[in-house]
Amino acid sequence: MEQLEAIVATLGRSQFGLLRAADAVSAEQWQTRPSATVWSAAEVTCHLMTVERAVLGSADRVSQKAPAAIPVLRRWHLPVKLAEVRVFRLKTPLPIEQELIRAKEDMLAELREVRERTLAFLEETKGRDLSVYKWRHPFLGVLDAYDWMRMIAGHEVRHTKQLREIAAKLPRGQSKSLPKAVTSLQK
Repeated sequence: MEQLEAIVATLGRSQFGLLRAADAVSAEQWQTRPSATVWSAAEVTCHLMTVERAVLGSADRVSQKAPAAIPVLRRWHLPVKLAEVRVFRLKTPLPIEQELIRAKEDMLAELREVRERTLAFLEETKGRDLSVYKWRHPFLGVLDAYDWMRMIAGHEVRHTKQLREIAAKLPRGQSKSLPKAVTSLQK
């Protein structure tokens, strides 16, 4: 039970951080790419929703059946904390679904709904041991359902860093800049 409470708290902190980072990107620049090789804030959010939905769908599917027997040597995986690291770029195996790209507030509301479904799944299954349900992550190895939930949070932390980078690279509009007198006081 403590493990589940810690996971729920981690999911809450990661989403709070992401939403704070999203505040730094204006609604007007939400779909703007800082460069040709960098995603927009909308694309990052779309990616997060797609991944979390995929994880939740897999968790729901595998937990409906008897746990698969996985040989001990195949259970090895990299630490889930690596999902937070943004030292190297990885190519997502899940494409960006362009139809999910919409206005900032609509996308952030949908992101919150996806998280609510994840939390509802955890609540519905809290009387069960989900550690017996395992499936393969494309980069980390075979994770159990709890590790997958931790991965969702770590993945969100990773992309929170990306959102901050995007916000820093976007041109500042007149509405976002502070008056000259205020900026000189901040120095």
